Amino acid sequence: MSVLLTDNIRRIAELLKTRGETIAVAESSTGGLISASLLAVPGASAYFLGGSTVYTLISRRELLRITGADVEGLEPLSEPMVLKFAEKARTQLGATWGIAELGAAGPTGARYSHPAGTSVIGVVGPVTRLMTIQTGSDDRETNMWRFTEEGLALLLSALSDA
Repeated sequence: MSVLLTDNIRRIAELLKTRGETIAVAESSTGGLISASLLAVPGASAYFLGGSTVYTLISRRELLRITGADVEGLEPLSEPMVLKFAEKARTQLGATWGIAELGAAGPTGARYSHPAGTSVIGVVGPVTRLMTIQTGSDDRETNMWRFTEEGLALLLSALSDA
């Protein structure tokens, strides 16, 4: 499946470029699709500072510098946890905006008892937005693309309200 330049992606890029704002990405079950979508727009280097696929504990520690103290008391796959990841992505790269996604794409659920098709997405910057998605599906690829689409829509909403 290829990344298609949707109107949402174009509007995100236009808003970021016009305002001279930047973004950093930390994503888990989307596997880089949010970053790829943002990078598909010509001139993305004007706003895209970097992204990481933080699929494992070691990548979260090494790439985002997430410590046990950072997430102490936070429920896995929760909005408070994804907010912490978005904040870390943003501050690690000094971006105006940070977006993070954590989820269980499938075909099985997360080890924390969340079913396949669960994702939490957080956007931080001048405006903060959080959402939880439950697709009810265990189709991995479909869920990955759905989480990406929802994350980009959430980002656009935050940018539009800023």
